[in-house]
Amino acid sequence: MTGIIAAMSCEAELILGAMKDRSPRVVGGMTFWQGRIGDEDVVLATCGVGKVFASACATAMIITYNPDKIINTGVAGAVSNSVNKLDTVVGTALVQHDMDTTPLGDEAGLISGINKVYFETDKELSDKLYSFVELCGGKAKRGIVATGDQFVASAEVKSRIATLFGASCADMEGGAIAHVCFINNVPFAALRTMSDGADGDASGDFMEFCNKAAKISSDVIISYLSTSK
Repeated sequence: MTGIIAAMSCEAELILGAMKDRSPRVVGGMTFWQGRIGDEDVVLATCGVGKVFASACATAMIITYNPDKIINTGVAGAVSNSVNKLDTVVGTALVQHDMDTTPLGDEAGLISGINKVYFETDKELSDKLYSFVELCGGKAKRGIVATGDQFVASAEVKSRIATLFGASCADMEGGAIAHVCFINNVPFAALRTMSDGADGDASGDFMEFCNKAAKISSDVIISYLSTSK
């Protein structure tokens, strides 16, 4: 079974529409849809925005459905100058850019207890998603996804995230899901299409390009699942 987590309904609705024999179940206040896309068993959830919702959703999905792998799909803001609006970043690793215990001498982004900054994605799964971005006509990039409870919309913050973590894009959920998958030993991948440039124009660009970006990611996920066996 493949688990799919999106933050917003616009990121999940096309995938839900492609599911056959689907049935809902509410767990922890979140609706999980179980069904099939192609020959693949799928469970899909819209978690809500932010790291707490994302981690709660991933935990509930793993405990309830025991998926073989989890993919986080949706939109993000580009923080690297090599990534443009409507490009799709397939994450190589995820980091929580707002995790900061540096006053104690720790490295920025370090998760205490497991002593990790970067959560690497599953290479085989990520490589497959990358190939499907190209097959679907998208512009595929590989890179680090930086996560925080912040809609990045300033050149200063964008530059800090790109410089400090070597990130390609910034989102608000992926790093938390990757964290949960790591501690539960579940293979994970992140697929993010750029809705904006995480700069002073980000809010306007997000409103204009969010649905277009979400469709690109959704088309990749549907294509991958439809031919995954």
